[in-house]
Amino acid sequence: MKLNIAILPGDGIGPEIIEQAMKTVKAVANKFNHELKYEYGLTGATAIDQVGDPYPAETHELCMKSDAVLFGAIGDPKYDNNPKATVRPEQGLLAMRKKLGLYANIRPVETFKSLLHKSPLRRELVEGADFVCIRELTGGIYFGEKGRSEDRNTAFDTCTYTREEIERILKLGYEFAAKRGKKLTVVDKANVLETSRLWREVAQEMEPNYPDIKTEYMFVDNAAMQIIQWPKNFDVMVTENMFGDILTDEASVITGSLGLLPSASVGIHTSVFEPIHGSYPQAAGKDIANPIATILSAAMLFEYAFGLLDESKVIREAVAASMEAKIVTEDIAEGKAYKTSEVGDWIANYISK
Repeated sequence: MKLNIAILPGDGIGPEIIEQAMKTVKAVANKFNHELKYEYGLTGATAIDQVGDPYPAETHELCMKSDAVLFGAIGDPKYDNNPKATVRPEQGLLAMRKKLGLYANIRPVETFKSLLHKSPLRRELVEGADFVCIRELTGGIYFGEKGRSEDRNTAFDTCTYTREEIERILKLGYEFAAKRGKKLTVVDKANVLETSRLWREVAQEMEPNYPDIKTEYMFVDNAAMQIIQWPKNFDVMVTENMFGDILTDEASVITGSLGLLPSASVGIHTSVFEPIHGSYPQAAGKDIANPIATILSAAMLFEYAFGLLDESKVIREAVAASMEAKIVTEDIAEGKAYKTSEVGDWIANYISK
C-alpha cells in the first residue's frame, strides 16, 4: 500500500519524539512492504519564528494532500509567559483542527501490566482499566465568541454548540461503544449549563436508536471523581471540548506517565495522530523525553488512517516488549534510564527482527 504522511514535529520535544516514531513507521513499512512517502511541515512556535504564522497555508496544503498527519507537540514558554502576545502557538493547533474539520479527539486509556506499580492509584483499581475518551474538538468555549471590555477589566468566552455538532460526535461514540463493551457515558453539566442541556436532550433522543448500547449520563464533576475511584467502570466516554480536555488529562495519570498515551483526531478531512502530552520545553534537546505515546500514535495512524490492523498490532507489541525489558526513559525507569533515541532504536529493531 502507498502511505502518504505529513510530518509536523512542532515545538519543544516534538522533533525528538517524532524522529523515534518515524523509525517505527519506517520499520513497519519495510516489514510489510508498504511504499512510504512523507514530507515535513512547520507548525507552532517554530512556524511563528520562521514565517509568522503558527499554521501556515503551506502546512495546511500538505495536510490536505496527505493520507494522515503525524504530529509532535505545540507550545513555547516565551509565548506562555506573555499574556499580551497576539499570535500564539496554540492558535495553530486550533486552526488545524478547524480547517481539517477534526471534530473528534479519540484518546484510549489503557494500563500496562509492567507499569501498574507506577500508577498513583492502587493496583486493584487500575489493573484491567481500558476505556476510550471521545472529546468534541471544534465547538464549545474554545471556538465561541470571546473578548474584553474597552477598559480591559472584563473578559468573556462564549460556549456554543449546535444540534448537528452534538449528533455527529454522539454517533461516533455509539459506533465505538458498539465495537467495545457496549456502554456509553455522556458527560455534561446539564444541571447548570444550557449547552449541556442541549447535549443531554440530543443524547436522549438518539439513545433509542442504539438499544444494544447501555447509555448513562454523568455530570462532569462526578465523572472527574469516578475516573479516579472506579476507572474500570468506563467503556466509552463522550463529552464536549473543554470538559474533554480536562478529563482526558486527568485520566492519563492512571497509566503512570503522560508519556504513554496516544490520540487520534478525526473528522472531515485528513486525520491527525499525536501524543496527548505537551511540548515539555525543559527536556527539549536533552534526549530524555518518553517517545512511547508518539510511537503508539503511529500505531493508531496505521489502524485508523489505513485500516492496517496487523501493522498497528506489531507496534503495540513492540512497545509492550520494550517496557517488559525495561528499555524505558527516565520518567518510568526504576534502574537504568535509556535515552529517547535508544528507546526508539530498540522498538524499531524489535519490529524489524
